Amino acid sequence: MEGSESPAPGPGDRLLSASLKGRRGEQRSRSSSPETGVGSGTKGSSATKGRPFAKPISRALNMSVTQKVVGCLRSNVLTILNIAGVFSGVVLALALRSSREEKWTQREIVYVGFVGDLFLRMLKCLILPLIVSSMISAVGSLDLSVSGRIGTRAIVYYMTTTVSAVILGIILVLTIHPGEGSDKGIVRGGSVRHVTTADMLMDLIRNLFPPNLVQACTAQYKTVLTPPADYLESLANMTNSNGTDAGNMTAGKPKNLYDWKMSSDYEDATNILGLVVFSTVLGITLGRMGAKGKPLLNFFVSMSEAVMMITGWVVWLSPVGVMFLVASKMLEMESWEVMLGQLGMYFFTVMIGLFIHGFVVLQLIYFIVTRKLPFRYVGNLSEALATAFATSSSSATLPVALKCLEEKNQVDPRVTRFVMPIGATINMDGTALYEAVAAIFISQVRGIHLTMGNVVAVSITATAASIGAAGIPQAGIVTMVMVLDTLGLPAEDVSLIMAVDWFLDRFRTFTNVLGDSLGAGIVHHLSRHELEEMPIEPASGRRESDIELDGPLAGADLEKGESSNGGPSSRNPNVTSAAVEVEWQSTSM
Repeated sequence: MEGSESPAPGPGDRLLSASLKGRRGEQRSRSSSPETGVGSGTKGSSATKGRPFAKPISRALNMSVTQKVVGCLRSNVLTILNIAGVFSGVVLALALRSSREEKWTQREIVYVGFVGDLFLRMLKCLILPLIVSSMISAVGSLDLSVSGRIGTRAIVYYMTTTVSAVILGIILVLTIHPGEGSDKGIVRGGSVRHVTTADMLMDLIRNLFPPNLVQACTAQYKTVLTPPADYLESLANMTNSNGTDAGNMTAGKPKNLYDWKMSSDYEDATNILGLVVFSTVLGITLGRMGAKGKPLLNFFVSMSEAVMMITGWVVWLSPVGVMFLVASKMLEMESWEVMLGQLGMYFFTVMIGLFIHGFVVLQLIYFIVTRKLPFRYVGNLSEALATAFATSSSSATLPVALKCLEEKNQVDPRVTRFVMPIGATINMDGTALYEAVAAIFISQVRGIHLTMGNVVAVSITATAASIGAAGIPQAGIVTMVMVLDTLGLPAEDVSLIMAVDWFLDRFRTFTNVLGDSLGAGIVHHLSRHELEEMPIEPASGRRESDIELDGPLAGADLEKGESSNGGPSSRNPNVTSAAVEVEWQSTSM
């Protein structure tokens, strides 16, 4: 009766509930795991006779080749469309460039990239609510000891891959020697920010603790160095005397940045690092508060699910958005002959390093740890990788990467939503490799001989600089100054590699996102036993052991999350359709 209290369960009800829970646990042990999707039973065995998933298996074996091909195309239609979008963007750019002799104006390029810009804005709009809600819900849903072990494994993986990327880059650049010669003929471009290594490291630590959370959503703290008047006067005199571009001057009055006047400012970029730290602390706090913190934790869990649903809608716009983003960027570039002629060896050195690290080193680490071939796993990430290439931002790619990992690779959301925001902030393998190669390349161009101590200093600084790089386009250029300062090279020398940086930045982001995603799979594999001991329903934040079978309501709630293929439920990855059917068969007896 409405408004009346339900009677307390008697001993018989509790016994039935315990019996059903035991059957559910037994059934789950026989059903497919989220990682492999393959059941442990074999065809014809006594363990599978009379089971609900025997018929789907027999139907799958009897499917024709045509049906299998159609099914494969249907399940990978978005992946195929994204790949087609990248190639369509290249074809569109080549067609537009060849349609006339004169160069495309900036306004015309903006018109071409307008649709892609809208897609990028939609993704960036989801970054802030997704990171905050995902971190809080993931950390708050885990025991402190479990989250600590997951975080430790993630950090060890990040440091291992970052250091290996730096070492690989140094080996390649010292072997190939792409900078032999001089800088004559290399067109400089862009502007640089003068900063010391000490200032950049302190800024990194300051941003860990933002004084204003609202401001952290839109701005990052940075130290600004103002040159003294005598230096500016010397700079002006040199420009007037020989016509040298003042912004590119590397000679003249020696400058000591440590003597320049210091001030502070905020640049327009989300302080993701500070938000991640705050979200982690708040998640730990809500988890320790228990029942008192449950309402607020459920709010963030619900927000995380809502943002992921919106992400699913936005992802279907990615093929068109990727096409116009790629087309507009290719229209901006100068001719390939000029770009590769000036910096061809440097370009190919970085590309070789990124390819070896992304498709050999990272894949090998994944195979060694999980004992599984990574090809299917990486193939399921194609949407995220295409988005990373088009947007050149690991932060903007985060919503798409989470969707691919959770829905296609069946990685536990408690792992992805804890590990991926941290990875998008500090795990920049491609950036670390690029900065090590670029610093030594510039020193080779300048004819500076590097000692072993210099090489070690570059490796350490490049690792630290990659951690401090923001997940935005061409953020590595800012931290590149820090690596050059280690070698005593002027900050203006960053302009030597500007001509190809915009293009290499896309491949760096591709490698960064690939490394983060493989890391999530590795951490999930290593943490699977702890996660199995504390299953949780992402949509409600309740532990499975807390769900009482009070009648049809509990069964109907589970049935709504039932998967059609006997795999994990979309609402609860730890509950399979086979287990649900067993419960319903038992309760209907």
